[in-house]
Amino acid sequence: MKIYRYPETKTWPDLIQRPVFERKEISGLIAEIFEAVGKDGDQALIEFNKKFDRAITSQITVSEAEIDNAENEISEDLKKAIKQAKENISKFHASQIVEIQKIETVKGVTCWRENRAVEKVGIYIPGGTAPLFSTVLMLAVPANLAGCREIILCTPPDSNGNINPAILFTAKLCGITKIFKTGGAQAVAAMALGTESIPKVYKIFGPGNQYVVAAKEYAQRYGVAIDMPAGPSEVLVIADSEAVPEFCAADLLSQAEHGSDSQVVFMTTDFKIFTETIEAVEKQVKKLPRNEMAGQALDHSLFILVNSIDEALEFSNLYAPEHLILALEDSDQYVPMIENAGSVFLGNYSCESAGDYASGTNHTLPTNAYAKNYSGVSLDSFVKKITFQHLSKEGLKKIGKTIEIMAEAEGLIAHKNAVSIRLK
Repeated sequence: MKIYRYPETKTWPDLIQRPVFERKEISGLIAEIFEAVGKDGDQALIEFNKKFDRAITSQITVSEAEIDNAENEISEDLKKAIKQAKENISKFHASQIVEIQKIETVKGVTCWRENRAVEKVGIYIPGGTAPLFSTVLMLAVPANLAGCREIILCTPPDSNGNINPAILFTAKLCGITKIFKTGGAQAVAAMALGTESIPKVYKIFGPGNQYVVAAKEYAQRYGVAIDMPAGPSEVLVIADSEAVPEFCAADLLSQAEHGSDSQVVFMTTDFKIFTETIEAVEKQVKKLPRNEMAGQALDHSLFILVNSIDEALEFSNLYAPEHLILALEDSDQYVPMIENAGSVFLGNYSCESAGDYASGTNHTLPTNAYAKNYSGVSLDSFVKKITFQHLSKEGLKKIGKTIEIMAEAEGLIAHKNAVSIRLK
């Protein structure tokens, strides 16, 4: 752990840096993967399964039998939990559906905006060290609510060439039947370019490691949109004297166990809470099945003692965390001060895991400081917004002169004539 006591503001730009791989090395590999997938299609994906996931797959399409059998391979308790989470996520995202509002800007000129679903979307579900079936809910539920016509899902197979049954069960529950055995950057390439089996999509969704993030960025060269740069997980916890050290430690470790490139940050004004939280982290990490991975993440974690909560929030806005937890007394009063964060958790009992699974909010969130200019996934992520206008003869008369003057001032006479010919 990296421990700092009252660091000066001038050191903050260095402290907010995330752990990254050599960018040049990643870019070269991504270009090679896209070239191979574009040239060899499904066969390239089969070879990449063997190379990157040590998985032998004769075909990449998941069969109907595999999907149907998945229901028998998971417990009733898990099925019940997934269904309850789906209900909460559906309820929250359905609330984001807005009614059409027609606005008369002047008499006879009516403007409005309507949503249209992105027709073809691709969902990427990490499935390596942790098969994230919860992400299926986070992406498929709003995609269905938005009305997307085609939803495909890509996820890496295990060494036996199988997909985790919880992922398959959740996908079927959400109405997804086009599922493919491919992961990492090659899955993104397949959705961006299309192969014999995988259709080319218009927008790609889903989190992943730095290779997946780089592949999504690269995919935009092919006219494909992405949800956001959602990379390695991160959390920032701000605590005061009323925080519970064991709770704070558990939240920090819940992100650290995602992977060695995850980052966790803890900030507090209270020295007792500071030391006890560090002790709790050291104690709890030893009991985790994924303690080696969590330990590697803790190597570049930050534990920072600060003078005030206001100072901690100032640092947080600069850091722009994926997850922000305010383990504070009267945490609501600090909400207006939050400018940059993917998702915020208020109070000692608002654990980050709630948002990851079942509170209803979406857990696909911007990382690596992209919370400064990106939102997390929502219903809006799956729609385009088209504007409409209708002008009556009277309406054009009311704004016609304005249009003519402005068009002529810009030297666009054909624009002016389009109005003049109607007014005459």
